[in-house]
Amino acid sequence: MRLRAIPLTVCLIALAAFAVGDEPLAPSPAHVAIPATGTVDFKITPDEPQVAERFRMQNHQFPYTTKLERMSGEVQVTRVTFPSPVTTEFEENNTVHGLYFQPSGKGPFPGVVVLHILGGDFILSQTIANALARNGVAALAIKMPYYAERRRPGHPRRLLSRNLEESIAGMTQAVLDIRQSVAWIRDRPEVADDDLGITGISLGGLMSALSAAAEPRVRKVGIQLAGGDLAQSIWDQERKETAGFREDWLSKGGTRESFIKAVAPVEPTTYSHLLKGRKVLMLAARQDEIFPVSSTLALWKSMGEEPELIWLEDTGHYTALLYIMRETERLSKFMKQPLPERKESR
Repeated sequence: MRLRAIPLTVCLIALAAFAVGDEPLAPSPAHVAIPATGTVDFKITPDEPQVAERFRMQNHQFPYTTKLERMSGEVQVTRVTFPSPVTTEFEENNTVHGLYFQPSGKGPFPGVVVLHILGGDFILSQTIANALARNGVAALAIKMPYYAERRRPGHPRRLLSRNLEESIAGMTQAVLDIRQSVAWIRDRPEVADDDLGITGISLGGLMSALSAAAEPRVRKVGIQLAGGDLAQSIWDQERKETAGFREDWLSKGGTRESFIKAVAPVEPTTYSHLLKGRKVLMLAARQDEIFPVSSTLALWKSMGEEPELIWLEDTGHYTALLYIMRETERLSKFMKQPLPERKESR
């Protein structure tokens, strides 16, 4: 059997085998205490004018609530909620939900926001967050707009859909939610406030690139199985889902060129020049059927060919999951590397 033929379900089962069982326990004295409620000050940096206008924020405060979820070995897992900076017509979508994977000890630890895949298989992002915490990296795994608790039961609204306007609005909200998530983890006393990162796989990888460019405090970025030239990749693919997207766009009088222009506000390469000088790790599958080699290279080149680029040979987008736990060790080491010197704003 060729590796690329292994179903996604098998990959997830194999991945889950690496996870350590969770135990419900009282708060651990080995961990810095987390209050049940609190407030975070979101303060912009002098680099805020460089951020694209749609992703800019103002100084503000936001409340949060927490509840101990479980212990996973030496990692304490806490449920976190806080209001989204965007108010939509769907009340459920206006609250960000996350799980904070807290390493044992006082730190200071690097802090990382972990993003999930398009299918909403949260076991993957949470397993990665757990593995990071076991390696001394504090990790907050959040759910993006219109996922899980943020999705109104029975309603078709999703983060990404054939409705491009809704998709761009959802991705914009996700970036702003992620910026607030970075502020939350930065506020933790066990986290080094100048050692912050973002990582994700597939959709999460794409949103990591987009969000890091919008959040000047993020200095380390792990982009896994994602790329740039998003519109061209969608348009050129022969998969059933993308073919339907093209047909809808063309039926409304659109063209390939107009589609590319319409997607530009949430295209990672539009903003990725802002990631030059930061530490970026890219993991790519040579046979990726979602983000082809050309897409990966487009994003890599847009960052001045600076990122460390790791290729998984003879594997596709889904079967690459079999290598994720091995690559999470690489990701953990990357997130714990010494910080680069800051470059003056350009």
